[in-house]
Amino acid sequence: MKEDWDKLMTAYDGHASALVGDVDCTADESKALCETHGVQGFPTIKWGEPSALQDYEGGRTFEDLETFAGENLKPLCGPKNLDLCDAEKKAEIEVFMKMSAEDLDAQIEKKEAESKEAEETFDAEVKKLQETYEELEKAKTAAQAAVKSSGLSLMKAVKGARGGGSSSDDDEDPDLKEDL
Repeated sequence: MKEDWDKLMTAYDGHASALVGDVDCTADESKALCETHGVQGFPTIKWGEPSALQDYEGGRTFEDLETFAGENLKPLCGPKNLDLCDAEKKAEIEVFMKMSAEDLDAQIEKKEAESKEAEETFDAEVKKLQETYEELEKAKTAAQAAVKSSGLSLMKAVKGARGGGSSSDDDEDPDLKEDL
């Protein structure tokens, strides 16, 4: 992926409104930046308004990255580009702009806490599902072992020895009936 990313950086070098770059989150001078933007795994691709970056979830080939960049790396509706916003988004931005710094910080903290809680709930529920899966897998394995040990293999062997036919009277060998 690095080769494709480097190719995209070259293609956008000097672009008027878009920056494509990379950050080494293992370097001491970059760790704080990566933490601020929620980078947890590598490679992580973020895009959007620098103060509100979003996770990129698309393909990782040059073609995928180039298509996404062409469609999305342009000025977006926001406090610095109100002219690109519809009336509803403008009104929402104006409400936030009228808030005091303290109120805005409190709202951001509240929303980040809600997001974190959603992530924690998700992680906890996935853990429960994993535990349930493991219990069901053990139960299935035990049940299948019990079925096998109850004579299933011998039943199949007997059926095979009979030539695969059923055990009903209609399917028995007529020569055996005469001998009885």
